[in-house]
Amino acid sequence: MKIYNSVLSSLGILWVIALTSPIVHSQAKVPGVQVHLVITNEAVNADKELSTLREGDVKVKQGKDFLKVNQLIPAQGENAALQLFILIDDTLGSGVGNNLNDIRDFINAQSAPTVIAVGYMSNANVNIVQNLTAEHDLAAKAIRLPRGNLSTMDSPYLSLISLVKGWPQQNVRREVLMVTDGLDRLRGNQVSASRLGPGYGPVYHSMPTMSPDVNSASEISQRYNVLVYSLYAVGVGRAARSSWDLQVGLSGLTKLADETGGDCFSLGTSNLVSFKPSLERLEKMFDNQYYVVFQAIPKAKAGLQRVNLTTEVPNAEIAAPDNAWVPAGK
Repeated sequence: MKIYNSVLSSLGILWVIALTSPIVHSQAKVPGVQVHLVITNEAVNADKELSTLREGDVKVKQGKDFLKVNQLIPAQGENAALQLFILIDDTLGSGVGNNLNDIRDFINAQSAPTVIAVGYMSNANVNIVQNLTAEHDLAAKAIRLPRGNLSTMDSPYLSLISLVKGWPQQNVRREVLMVTDGLDRLRGNQVSASRLGPGYGPVYHSMPTMSPDVNSASEISQRYNVLVYSLYAVGVGRAARSSWDLQVGLSGLTKLADETGGDCFSLGTSNLVSFKPSLERLEKMFDNQYYVVFQAIPKAKAGLQRVNLTTEVPNAEIAAPDNAWVPAGK
């Protein structure tokens, strides 16, 4: 009986220890492959000072595993290089003309390590009117009024895909600012079975949800580490007079920005009165970006894998891509 009581006592002590011991997060035990992402440190409360992130402040989780973070590098000084494409939708109305000087001022205010290109989206492609240049005045002069007309293949998402696929990869920040209403006029309808009965064949209806090319554009951008931002502006044509289509377009831009680690600046589905406040916010985001280098868990094939980046630093919130491109394991 004494032995039995002793055993129970020992088990009780162990149970108390188990309850009072700190929880240790599991880390991946398989050999990792090195991956890097560009993240943005944003203030939870804009009225309070934004804290600087330091080594150990960022946690990266893949599935149930916390990954080893090798480095947290501020995108400043010798690491401040930034390639920025400004893409303007040629289907936009003339009302956006009042905001073009805001874009020019934003371009001219960029720091020396930032190279800027300007292009116009039309026909599922990008007409680049100024290649990446460190001469910011040249990029500013390339800004013109959108043509305000429709082509046969108007899709800002296909235009973005075309740009990203042809953008040579480099170990610098690569970011895109799209000025568009997000409307995919190329895929403006969707086929479905007739509600009148099986003998009436397929019927085309207005697209009930956002364009399928939003997902494609998001995945391509995440694959090549491109952060996508957008300034919402209203375009031309029948779709631009449809509150449903406008909301679908805005939803597409918001989804694309959220998943790639960017942001969508809008005043609902109305034109922004001025681009200046949004561009000032964007400049602050550029100034608070970091490279996070970590060891990801590989699979047999290379591919995008879900990762979650968090911090417990007061008044700090991390904006990051939803997925990281992880090379295949050996």
